[in-house]
Amino acid sequence: MNKKMRFPPELIVAIHEGNTAEINRLLSMPDGILRQLDDSEDRLWREALNLAIRLGKEDTMDALLQNVKFDFRQIHESLLVAVDTNQPRVVKRLLDRLDQEKGVGNKGVDVRSFALAIFDQSIDDSQFAPGVTPLTLACQKDLYEIVTMLTQKGHSIAPPHTISCICLDCHNGRQYDLLKFSLSRINTYRGIASRAYLSITSEDAMLAAFRLSRELRKLSKKEPEFKPQYLGLEQLCQEYAVELLGMCRNQSEVTTILNNCDGEDSEEELEEQSFEEGIPNLSRLRLAVNYNQKQQVLSSIWCGNLTSWRGSRTAWKLLVALGIFLAMPLLCIIYWIAPRSKLGKILKIPVIKFLLHSASYMWFLITLLGESISMEIFRQDFASRKQNILHSSLHMVWVVGFFWFECKEVWIEGLRSYFLDWWNILDMMVLSMYLASFALRVLIMIKAYLLCQGTSFIEECTYFTITERHEWWQEDPQFISEVLFAVTSMLSFARLAYILPAHETLGTLQISIGKMIDDMMRFLFILMIIGTAFLCGVNNIYVPYIISPRLGRFNETFHFLFWTMFGVANQDYVDMPDFVLAEFVGRMLYGIFTLVIVIVLLNMLVAMITNSFQKIEDDADVEWKFARSKLYLSFFREGLTMPAPFNIIPSPKVLFYLLRGIFRKLSCCCNSNQAPDYPPIASMSNADGVGESRLPYRLQVINALVQRYIETARREFEESKRKNVGNRITQLNKLVGSLHSEMKQMHQCLLKATGSQTADTALLTKYITGAKNNFRGFSNQGEMGFQHAQQLLFVRGAGKPRGVTRGFITYSARGSRGFLSSVGEQNDPALGGQPCLILIHCKALGSR
Repeated sequence: MNKKMRFPPELIVAIHEGNTAEINRLLSMPDGILRQLDDSEDRLWREALNLAIRLGKEDTMDALLQNVKFDFRQIHESLLVAVDTNQPRVVKRLLDRLDQEKGVGNKGVDVRSFALAIFDQSIDDSQFAPGVTPLTLACQKDLYEIVTMLTQKGHSIAPPHTISCICLDCHNGRQYDLLKFSLSRINTYRGIASRAYLSITSEDAMLAAFRLSRELRKLSKKEPEFKPQYLGLEQLCQEYAVELLGMCRNQSEVTTILNNCDGEDSEEELEEQSFEEGIPNLSRLRLAVNYNQKQQVLSSIWCGNLTSWRGSRTAWKLLVALGIFLAMPLLCIIYWIAPRSKLGKILKIPVIKFLLHSASYMWFLITLLGESISMEIFRQDFASRKQNILHSSLHMVWVVGFFWFECKEVWIEGLRSYFLDWWNILDMMVLSMYLASFALRVLIMIKAYLLCQGTSFIEECTYFTITERHEWWQEDPQFISEVLFAVTSMLSFARLAYILPAHETLGTLQISIGKMIDDMMRFLFILMIIGTAFLCGVNNIYVPYIISPRLGRFNETFHFLFWTMFGVANQDYVDMPDFVLAEFVGRMLYGIFTLVIVIVLLNMLVAMITNSFQKIEDDADVEWKFARSKLYLSFFREGLTMPAPFNIIPSPKVLFYLLRGIFRKLSCCCNSNQAPDYPPIASMSNADGVGESRLPYRLQVINALVQRYIETARREFEESKRKNVGNRITQLNKLVGSLHSEMKQMHQCLLKATGSQTADTALLTKYITGAKNNFRGFSNQGEMGFQHAQQLLFVRGAGKPRGVTRGFITYSARGSRGFLSSVGEQNDPALGGQPCLILIHCKALGSR
């Protein structure tokens, strides 16, 4: 019967010394059988293996693995230690050991077992967070070599389920430990959102970053307790997308990256989705705007061939805009007749298109003003049923054009993308109210005409023709039509704020107003709760007292409290001298209402608005450019050149496109499309050029960008490591010089106090301890400094060293200062297992 192996106490010392022979002697069994480990000593065995890995002693680690039967959980923790110390060779050896232990046939270990580490209680004592797998840890540290090694072994990071998932795995995780389950989700997302994981495992790294960024923003709202962590990961994804775009080396790569986000579409589909001629699709940039990725690469496309427009003075731009405003009808007619003429191509430039649409909208607002003036001139007719519908319906020509424009935009963008923009929702509301107002006026005219045709509906005919306004019903259609027209006229002028982002100062103010309105909406919710409470309280006090003329009815009490907030209400309304108790309570509630609403809440609203304005001002440039990009993209689509109301007239171009589409459907010759001639891709390595040439051009560009990004990250890591080593060598030289002077003083003290056994050791202890803390992690570049320190110890010490071993010297100098126990070489795992200098202070003799 084989007994379980007990942990030998001398093993830790042997591992520290790197004595492989001693380790084999302590762990070898006479029968040569690997025995099970004692569960009560599980943590000791784990620490022994982890210590060998941290010290970078691969021979010691191999001796432990050969003589001890470690299980999956213990090797899993050792894998985490190897990844944490960035030792790819150790990671490979541990993975091979797992394949030998768990593999069946040619299959390796089931990598899904790593995801179950959350249920391992023995790992709770380690330094690693719950749910961290080797791949997750390597991704968090951006260790590209280890991530590549693990992914080739089949390791992957399974995306966490939704927070409301009720599957068996999620249910067991919550029941086992809710905190560990939540932390494991965060750690998993840290791995997924890392640059290494996105670069190595994603086919389209930029699109994956966009989608993950949106998912993380949603999670920050669903799990507010982890909101800072999720927002930090979202920012990491955005920065990665920007850095990846910065790897582009020519305009072709930029255009390819910003285009085509839904797979490899056919040429016909791309042409249907394309922008104006000469303007790239930019669907990826449009997706970035929808996902709140602030990228600005549109200025050159916005100006098109008008390269001098960006540098022109404001006066010249205003003069051009005025000319387009005055000549707008003539320009639209010319474009309708000859869209491919020189002037027609100029009108397709996005900035000119923007000015053309803005001019059309200004004419629409002028028409609304003219109709308002005409209503005032014919006020008597508009106050009765005799109003002429033509006097207030000219604006409907623009409304029909706007409605057709919105329908085409929904067709191009898709319904979901269309409603992502709040301006589009406002447009639909305004257009719907315009149409409803006009329809109600037409309904009144038609109904009056039909009712007056016979003699059966004389009263109804009289009501809809000659009845005075004060006799109309409260729900009369003309009342509703006039109210709708008034509201839509106001919203139409407010809609002019849509074009403000074209100017930097006005755009920033528009964004600030939008944020302030959002603050006011949240404030109104709190105000409604508190106002309703005081409304009920004050009204219930005065309901039984009929003598109160203004209070005691909800409508009157609401008006009184509402105008109190603005200081225009009469405070005498709460007085009732005949009823002292009710008057006292009423005054008290009114005073508290004034204190809470006027002093506290209104000042809080002012503070909220000021805070929002300050946030916009602090980041004004980025916010404005993002809003401007959204404005630019709205003028890049094909088929939206003609402004309202000229866009409702079918043009010859529409007939041409219709015939061309029918011909392509019927003809089989159009299926043989010539492949576009793309420029060659400059990559860091051409080793895989044959295989990559079969990939679509977009994937080739993305792979090249990811390869450049990884190589750049590796170079930066090596450069930072070299700088770190150089700084440590400089520190070593300074410390060796200080140690030289101190050893000289100590030598003089030893000559004065020969034979003394109880001297002060504080001076030498201080420098040895400091050297121990500062020299850790040193590479071979410090070997010269080590030899110099060794010579100093030999020359300046009192007496000859007792012994010199391989890689170590032992020195004793008993006297007034103490002794230096050992100096030697160790391997630093943080530097990839390279030798480094360690000064170890074991003991200090003396009274202090």
